[in-house]
Amino acid sequence: MDGLDSAAVIRTHVDAFNRGDINALMAGFTEDARWVTGETVILGYQGLTDFFGGAITSLKPQLTIMDLLADGDRVACQLREAVSGQVFFIAGFYRVRHGRIAAAKIYREGSADL
Repeated sequence: MDGLDSAAVIRTHVDAFNRGDINALMAGFTEDARWVTGETVILGYQGLTDFFGGAITSLKPQLTIMDLLADGDRVACQLREAVSGQVFFIAGFYRVRHGRIAAAKIYREGSADL
């Protein structure tokens, strides 16, 4: 997979997240995906569905990609998150497998917990 394809996977992920479309969002993950944010580790499709479903429903955050770099199956990006009247910056590091997110490590400015 080339960098453009991996970049498109992350852009599609952010777009689905911002629309609050949990089905489209989850279609972008592998069944065995691993997501790490702060001290929280979420494993697998069902865990991610619960995690993102709750965030989308209760917080309704909006993400803006500020910078994105892709190299093969790896993507790094800086995002701006607007949630509950506050703005945070996020660094996300993703691994893409077969057109889906297989792993992510998310660093959030301040606390990863709201």
